[in-house]
Amino acid sequence: MSKPTRRDLSRYVPLLDWGRRYDQATLGADLMAAVIVTIMLIPQSLAYALLAGLPPEMGLYASVAPLLAYAVFGTSRTLAVGPVAVVSLMTAAAIGNLGLEGAEFAAAALVLAGLSGVILLAMGLFRLGFLANFLSHPVIAGFITASGLLIALSQMGHVLGIQTSGDTVIELVEGLVTNLPQTNLPTLVIGLATLAFLFWVRRGLKPLLRRLGAGPRLADLLARAGPVAAVAVSTAAVWAFGLDSQGVAIVGAVPQGLPPLTLPSFDLSLWSSLAGSALLISIIGFVESVSVAQTLAAKRRQRIVPDQELIGLGASNIAASLTGGYPVTGGFARSVVNFDAGAETPAAGAFTAVGIGLAALLLTPLLWFLPKAVLAATIIVAVLSLVDLHVLRRAWGYSRADFTAVAATILLTLLFGVELGVSSGVGLSIVLHLYRTSRPHVAEVGRVPETEHFRNINRHDVLTDPTLLTIRIDESLYFANARFLEDYVYDRIAGAEDLRHVVLMCSAVNEIDMSALESLEAINHRLRDTGLCLHLSEVKGPVMDKLRRTAFLTELTGQVFLSQYDAMRALAPKESPCQQGPRRAEGSNPTG
Repeated sequence: MSKPTRRDLSRYVPLLDWGRRYDQATLGADLMAAVIVTIMLIPQSLAYALLAGLPPEMGLYASVAPLLAYAVFGTSRTLAVGPVAVVSLMTAAAIGNLGLEGAEFAAAALVLAGLSGVILLAMGLFRLGFLANFLSHPVIAGFITASGLLIALSQMGHVLGIQTSGDTVIELVEGLVTNLPQTNLPTLVIGLATLAFLFWVRRGLKPLLRRLGAGPRLADLLARAGPVAAVAVSTAAVWAFGLDSQGVAIVGAVPQGLPPLTLPSFDLSLWSSLAGSALLISIIGFVESVSVAQTLAAKRRQRIVPDQELIGLGASNIAASLTGGYPVTGGFARSVVNFDAGAETPAAGAFTAVGIGLAALLLTPLLWFLPKAVLAATIIVAVLSLVDLHVLRRAWGYSRADFTAVAATILLTLLFGVELGVSSGVGLSIVLHLYRTSRPHVAEVGRVPETEHFRNINRHDVLTDPTLLTIRIDESLYFANARFLEDYVYDRIAGAEDLRHVVLMCSAVNEIDMSALESLEAINHRLRDTGLCLHLSEVKGPVMDKLRRTAFLTELTGQVFLSQYDAMRALAPKESPCQQGPRRAEGSNPTG
């Protein structure tokens, strides 16, 4: 066995690739990006842990070791890994279904992170990244929009200072309305003031600083520090005025120190109970992470390796489970901030981990009087940027099937919770795909005069021959649409007395499975019994290779032509203008 080369190792440990070219200029850029992301991530980590129903320090713990693991195994230069809103909500829903509380709830979060890590790692090693393709973009958009609305509603109780619970929009609204008379006025003032401030910071602070003469980098840094300022001011106000004694809920004691070494429980019943949720969290997290990573990489003409990303995210989640964290993935907002701040390599994430670690080690005593309403406001402002109801209008205008998938995902997520919502969305996407491909676009084609091109007789003025029928199949042939092709051919040849040849034009056929092969054999036999010959044209190489391994080509009553033009010349020497197709309007450019 040959000795592994550095190239082989760097394929699985990208650090060995970009690390060899690391220089002082790159170090400076990564350090600056790390400072900005750390400032943003500290309040976010605390807030997302609160959203997941976990102690706030677990958010900090989930932002240290996972970032270090991704820096070693990830392929994106700018993806920032850590707790995110949607995965935090899914964590809360998954563990909440088990009825656990306190230490058992936190222990289950470790198991969930470990399970997610193992699933992601296994998918990466077996190159199963393609499974994420079963989540269509409309379904993801609908799920994130619905989740954003659920998250915002779930945090309104903290802003109002009242108790709410529930995983669906009906339960959350009912809880808010029922407990509204118990609103705590100081909490409401703090929550609304923080919301107003954070919305203003997001939209108005940076332009104001630029008008006052601040440089773009300084203005951006100060704008990103808005949530930190809200945390500092509100904490000081609660401490100074003793607002905790007036009913303002505070974070309280946050353990001081670096993330502890932890070992997930090996209770098999707990692992089996969380396995389904871990799979959903893994796939959703992977899709969100890869989407962000690919978008940012394209802007710098870089590339990521999806299967290696699975390994990087898997290692990050395993690291979270071993250091007191919970499931993590690449976050959209912080990754964009990391990119805009000039991060050049994953080392920026490692430096961010150091910053978060120092905060956990030195700053947690200062968080005692931090109002939970401020963390809730931070979450609300962050997730509302993910809500995109315009996707419904865009989907309606483009595709009714995609609109159905989006609308169903949104409604099911809002009414029945995140797990059922995303599961139903995946199922509906698959069903809609099967439905669309079970009725593929099939066109009867003729030759465009004075060319070797063939087009739909119902869209173009073309030449045909009454003795020849050419059918172009615009889809791969498989079990779901094989019978559809049979029915189409049989209906078309019925009553066609002058017909002698049928040609299946296979230029768009990338695959023919066993069911479709049996249908082709049935068509061949039926045409032979009626005195007709079946021919194929423009069959792709891989498809032809598979057909050669069967008896189909031996029994074929006709020929296989390299091009449709060759088939037309050989089989239909007496072409005439097609009378079926309407004459095109001047200047039109129809397709097909």
